[in-house]
Amino acid sequence: MRVIAPLLLLLGWAAPAPAATVVSREVSDVAVTIYRAPGRSSGALDRAWPAGYALISETRTITIPAGDSIVRFEGVAEGLLPETAIVTGLPEDVREKNRDARLVSPAGLVDAFLKRRVTLQRTNRQTGKVTKQDAIIQAGPNGGVIVQTAEGYEALACSGLPERMLYPEIPADLSPRPTLSVLTRSDRRVTATVQLTYMAQGFDWSASYVARADTDSGKIALFAWLTLANGGAQTFPDARLQVVARQPKRERSARPPKPSNPALHLKCWPMDITSTHPRHVFSRLPWPAEEERSYEALADIVVTAQRRGRPAIPMPPPPPAPAPVAMVAEQEDLGDLKLYRVPERVTVSAQGQKQVAMIEKPSAVFERIYAANVSSGSPDYRPMPFLLRGRNSVEKGLGVPLPAGAVTIFETIEGNDLLVGSADLADLAVNERVEFPIGQSPDVQWRLTKVKESRKRQDWRVELTNARPVPVRAEIIVPFDLAERLPGTERGQGGWVLPVTVPENGSASLSYTVKLERR
Repeated sequence: MRVIAPLLLLLGWAAPAPAATVVSREVSDVAVTIYRAPGRSSGALDRAWPAGYALISETRTITIPAGDSIVRFEGVAEGLLPETAIVTGLPEDVREKNRDARLVSPAGLVDAFLKRRVTLQRTNRQTGKVTKQDAIIQAGPNGGVIVQTAEGYEALACSGLPERMLYPEIPADLSPRPTLSVLTRSDRRVTATVQLTYMAQGFDWSASYVARADTDSGKIALFAWLTLANGGAQTFPDARLQVVARQPKRERSARPPKPSNPALHLKCWPMDITSTHPRHVFSRLPWPAEEERSYEALADIVVTAQRRGRPAIPMPPPPPAPAPVAMVAEQEDLGDLKLYRVPERVTVSAQGQKQVAMIEKPSAVFERIYAANVSSGSPDYRPMPFLLRGRNSVEKGLGVPLPAGAVTIFETIEGNDLLVGSADLADLAVNERVEFPIGQSPDVQWRLTKVKESRKRQDWRVELTNARPVPVRAEIIVPFDLAERLPGTERGQGGWVLPVTVPENGSASLSYTVKLERR
């Protein structure tokens, strides 16, 4: 070997230079387009675990030396799908892409220093004296951490003293933020403005509607908030934000790797035999409050990793419509989909939610309808369900696409807004029927009785009472074949719909006959 190396140098051969590393941390511009969770066609989003995805486009300026370079894009979304990443603006094409998933965290440090030497620091409760000793991490971080000292083996945090581990350095393969690295090449040193575009999981959005019904005018003021959630640990400041309604065609991709748990879950056991303690003792951490706080502080060094296992703070109900509305998302067509563009830049915060005004229709016409399905009928009087029904048309005060979401319904009585119900709304196009199921009314009651039955038919009678000072419109839904169709009968989603009007402070009834299929 000593002879071969000088000979190769004389022949002009030299080992290839290692690739230079270029770290990109600053983002000069970012656009975030959020798509709803696949399969969720109505209702509110899951704020604790957003199941949608986003298309993120970042503009960055980097300086690339001549030769091979590894460009590390730090601060990408935690749920990045590396197979979707596209980098444009480089001198040459990307030859390799890597998603660096190992982050600086308590669990990540333990894993990185497995079988390596660390310093174990303990504090005496009575004297306050701090002692340090060398230790080797022999097992961890899942299921507890086992360290070896000069005295033998022990589990971390089981000594009864406040203790922590000190690390000599942060390993080079641990990143403070999620990182996408690419391998590229340039024939000269160049400063380039590149565009990094990728898809990431952990986002979602929905519409949050607030409906105020005015009993005097019979109209509804409908307002919608655009509610979005970012379940990742990365913030996108001053982003150009768009959301897409309805479901684009999307092929199923490979399931991304499960993110590592950044927190340490340490377990101890009693110092005597296991038979003297019940099973539930072993699932608890018998350390004093001081140790628990010290490891909570240790968990605070996590820069970007999401702290799993803690209940998410529930988001409050949608706020009332602002007056006046300063910023409203603008609706555009995107093929068969609908795109809502926020006209101003906003910050999409990590582990956070945001609401932006989306739709404002102050005078929508809705009608109160009392509807009951005979399948739930009873010979005894019972309250009748009711709903608000309208048409998504300009003539009825709407006439805009209504994205799926949750609706909170208030009724204005003597100047006060009272909560009367809530409902889920699916995606509705213009001119479609809009319905908000609310609940049951004790003022309008109904009962169902069988009049007679023969071999081929059954005769039924529905009786209704109305204690309200105004006439009410009711609908009886029959999910069976009718022997005769009464005037005004229509085919509805749940069966045949039989209309009936009940006068104020009065009663009404109707009869129908069902055909029986008997052999």
